[in-house]
Amino acid sequence: MQESQIIRQKTLSRRRFAGTLATTFAVTTFAGGGRAVAQESTPVPALSESPIFAEQVAAGTLPPVEERLPKNPLVVQPHTEIGTYGGTWRTATVGGSDNAWGLRTIGYEYLVRWDPEWTEVIPNLAASFEASADATRYTFTLREGLRWSDGEPFTTADIEFYINDIYSDPEIGTGLGSNPRTIEVQDELTFTIVLERPDGLFLFNMASPDGRPYTLYPKHYLSQFMKKYNTTNLDQLVEEAGVADWIELFRTKGGTIPGTPYDASWQNTELPNLLAYTLVEPADGGTRMLVQRNPYYWKIDPEGNQLPYIDAVDYANLQDAEVLLLKALNGELDVHYRHIVTTINKPVLADGREEGNYQLYDTIRGDMNDVMVALNRTHKDPLTREILDNHDFRVALSHAINRQEIIDTVYTSQGEPWQGAPLPDTTFFNETLAKQYTEYDPDLAIEMLDQILPEKDSDGWRLRSDGSPLVILIDVASGGVFAPVDQINLVAGYWQAVGVQAQVNAIDRSLLYSRKAANDHDAAVWYGNAGSQFGAYIDPRWYFPFTSESLYAVTWAYWYQELTESQAPPEEPPEAVKQQIELYKQLQGTPDTEEQSRLFSELLAIAQEQFHAIGIVKPGPGYGIVHNRMVNVPNPMPEEYIWPTPAPSNPEQYFIREPPA
Repeated sequence: MQESQIIRQKTLSRRRFAGTLATTFAVTTFAGGGRAVAQESTPVPALSESPIFAEQVAAGTLPPVEERLPKNPLVVQPHTEIGTYGGTWRTATVGGSDNAWGLRTIGYEYLVRWDPEWTEVIPNLAASFEASADATRYTFTLREGLRWSDGEPFTTADIEFYINDIYSDPEIGTGLGSNPRTIEVQDELTFTIVLERPDGLFLFNMASPDGRPYTLYPKHYLSQFMKKYNTTNLDQLVEEAGVADWIELFRTKGGTIPGTPYDASWQNTELPNLLAYTLVEPADGGTRMLVQRNPYYWKIDPEGNQLPYIDAVDYANLQDAEVLLLKALNGELDVHYRHIVTTINKPVLADGREEGNYQLYDTIRGDMNDVMVALNRTHKDPLTREILDNHDFRVALSHAINRQEIIDTVYTSQGEPWQGAPLPDTTFFNETLAKQYTEYDPDLAIEMLDQILPEKDSDGWRLRSDGSPLVILIDVASGGVFAPVDQINLVAGYWQAVGVQAQVNAIDRSLLYSRKAANDHDAAVWYGNAGSQFGAYIDPRWYFPFTSESLYAVTWAYWYQELTESQAPPEEPPEAVKQQIELYKQLQGTPDTEEQSRLFSELLAIAQEQFHAIGIVKPGPGYGIVHNRMVNVPNPMPEEYIWPTPAPSNPEQYFIREPPA
């Protein structure tokens, strides 16, 4: 008997969300485990379309809808009701380079996707997928008859183009990464991604923003800008575009430009896509970005109506969040979640609901902490490092923090004292890790610090072993979406009260990033992402030195990632951290969800002992803004970057119901 089983994450929570995919999946399960199979099986109703497209079909300028959609379009069950066509979704970006909001609203069309409940990976552009028992081979079968927004077929040739000509090309790719991959093409619909090393988390990543590149590059359009394919007029195209060479030309037409926010998806109106909308006015520094419905979009509702319901999305390009807040209060945003949905703004937005004709919908946050303070355990200065790497020193500073006062003062009493630990609804929740050392006890902090740094100067500041004052500079972003300067000022005050000379270093985010990447920081602050089941697996930065985002030990992370050309020399970590790394490699090596959970629990047990970083507060409920004219927006919905809120809630089934005239 063939050994196979569905890779299906066990239900992690009893939360249920409407707006799910109506398509069912025929699953064959055998004993033994190993290979995953998910195959759709649903009848396709008679098709209908937007009046805009019906007119074009009647005029002979657009093929009939039956010729534009695949043989097995994806059927989306609306959240509450079948929608009506028309209208423009009003939203906004801040700063002119907010590409993430484009991704979160209309850009989430990958081979696979998260289900709206965030319990499993399900088909999307791929109608089915399989995984080998050793987690090194992943096979996908595309929907038959898929088309790019210009009407050209989307086939395995486009996936092969990405893997062989972009991902693997040292000139235009981003490098092969930590786990190189190749592609085997069976036919126009079926292909296999072959990984150099096992990765039981591959499908989770493919459903997250990391899965975007596989469906981003139309070969029929982009090959003309590549030296390999265009041997006739490439130099002419380079000259006409006013760029340096074909590499810059390709990036301008279909990629990103390193060191800049440029993304051709939101800049090049000629670039075909597989999204619900096509670009009409680019995000090029003007006052807005505008997208309109894609005639070849491949999703329908249960009655056969081609999605999306809404005709267009208008992204106002604003220069600061205060203007965005005013637009929200004036009722000029239809669905929005970004920049202004803060704890501080919530009372203001709640008070403005009636006048602005909007509501606040709830989000279930996947972040495990609003503020994580990371003392640099791999500090360049040996004397400072000896102190910051001392477990009891970190414990003492944790007890010195009055978390409840921070919660009451900054977060309007919303939240809970919390360390860097996954959330309670995960299968590997560790309550001790979450709550240890969160009690406010400055007397205990002083007692512990007196054992570690007993000497003080005339001002009461604790001294290092060489007699010089210990000064801890806490780097924190001074602007942008995450700038917890008020919280860190309070933290610094608590530490000063127990004799540790802490100073807040509020700096631009880019400088903060360059300092931590070079291992030049004493301490740095960021939020505690990835508290959810899948988030913790995919980005365990706070649980062991995973990437340079592990602010408490970037050089250990460089060692783990084998980054020999990193901005600071890689350094072999201590044995306990190497045990964590080995456990994570074992987790990556199995597709078995129960085994993944067991291994991660062991990894967290070591994190509990190590106490890598200091957490402040588990976030309270999140929220977003929805205008009263907007229908089919789920309430609540998950909130996390890897479930790119609100995209998996199916914005293509949102619709606008205008009030009677």
